[in-house]
Amino acid sequence: MMPSVSVAAPPVLDVDALVDGQRYGRFGLNLLLGSFLAMFADGYDLTVMAFAAPALTRLWHVAPGAFGPVLSASLVGILIGAPLLGWAGDRYGRRPAILAGLAWFGGLSLLVPWVTSLAQLLVLRFLAGLGIGGLMPNTIALNSELAPRRHRATLIVLMFTGITVGSGTPGPVAAWLLPHYGWSVLFLVGGIVPLVAALVLHFRLPESAKFLARRPGRRAELQRLARALRPELAIDEATRFSIAGEPAEAGRAGGRLAQLFHGRLAWTTPLLWVCFASALVANFFLNSWLPLLFERAGMPARTAALASTLYHVGATAGGVLVSVLLDRYGFMAIAALFAAATVAVAAIGWPGLSHGAITVCAALAGLTVLGAQFGNNAAAGLLYPPAVKSQGVGWALAVGRLGSIAGPLVGGWLIARHLPQQQLFLVASLPMLAGVAAALALVCLCRAQDGALRIDDASR
Repeated sequence: MMPSVSVAAPPVLDVDALVDGQRYGRFGLNLLLGSFLAMFADGYDLTVMAFAAPALTRLWHVAPGAFGPVLSASLVGILIGAPLLGWAGDRYGRRPAILAGLAWFGGLSLLVPWVTSLAQLLVLRFLAGLGIGGLMPNTIALNSELAPRRHRATLIVLMFTGITVGSGTPGPVAAWLLPHYGWSVLFLVGGIVPLVAALVLHFRLPESAKFLARRPGRRAELQRLARALRPELAIDEATRFSIAGEPAEAGRAGGRLAQLFHGRLAWTTPLLWVCFASALVANFFLNSWLPLLFERAGMPARTAALASTLYHVGATAGGVLVSVLLDRYGFMAIAALFAAATVAVAAIGWPGLSHGAITVCAALAGLTVLGAQFGNNAAAGLLYPPAVKSQGVGWALAVGRLGSIAGPLVGGWLIARHLPQQQLFLVASLPMLAGVAAALALVCLCRAQDGALRIDDASR
């Protein structure tokens, strides 16, 4: 076997060229698997409360609608945590923000089995949401800044399928472990998984190259990262790093909120926020109430838990689908998924459907609703420049959470008024129409600004 030959690095090495020139191999796979693990833990804790709620309504003798505020509590926390830790990620690094988020909500989840009232549960879920919210914008930013441009959107979407796999896991845990160990086992698993993930990622997760390049005090760390990205280059102490052709050793703090509305982002940011809010209000309506609504439709508790899991299985398929379509069709693919979701969500409540048909409709709803949201996540990671990337994604997620907070609350209010299943799911499908309109408007912006359907990578 011939030994590998190192090629002398140029005196000034552009960070974009450094990242884009990498061969996708061990480094990229390590980043993808580590990010997938973080998203798995995030997804599990996002949905675990919905699977615990049926058991707690029986144990504490409370009406199902009373769980609306509890189901929304973590989402309120996410509303605050996403921009807050997004700003921290831009200022102090993506990696420490991700590790802090995992440790925070993992530790708080371990406290949940000791609560004795809805009020205590609400407080803990709100506090956990602060960490959950900070994880997503920083993981998107890290992947968008370390993945080669030719694979960037695809890898961000594939990384995010960890959320749907994690979101679907409380269903099997509830079906097989809850009858033997009680509802608390759901939160014990939900605490252990993120803490283990934080420990693993402490040793395996890299920092963003662009973040390091903007901080002269971390030059040695940037050199080690550059050698891992491009082992074929002979990078030494004389190698200087730049961003977009300019010297980058001039450290910058996180960007200001006004930058999210500057220039080409003036229309892009608000339209992206509408896309996020539309997908997330429907997703969290379904996330929060599917197990209870399926039981109300006559499904046995175990069947309802497993049928709800198929919503997340469909979502994983939607993530894979949009990862294939997004690079080629841009927001047109997202608009098409929003349109299909309008039909799929409404169909869940169609009168006279068998339990099997309801389950199929739930899987299709997951594919389309969360397929569209996966596209939103990837697009957000590509639209914002590095100085405000985590903050831009964080604000998009935070605004989206306004919709997701409303989802469980509106669902609880309608369920308490005994609205028929058909009307419940028709209401849940309506936000998708707003998503179609916003995504089509973004298609027009991409055509006007870039002359193509593809989503421009603003990090360049």
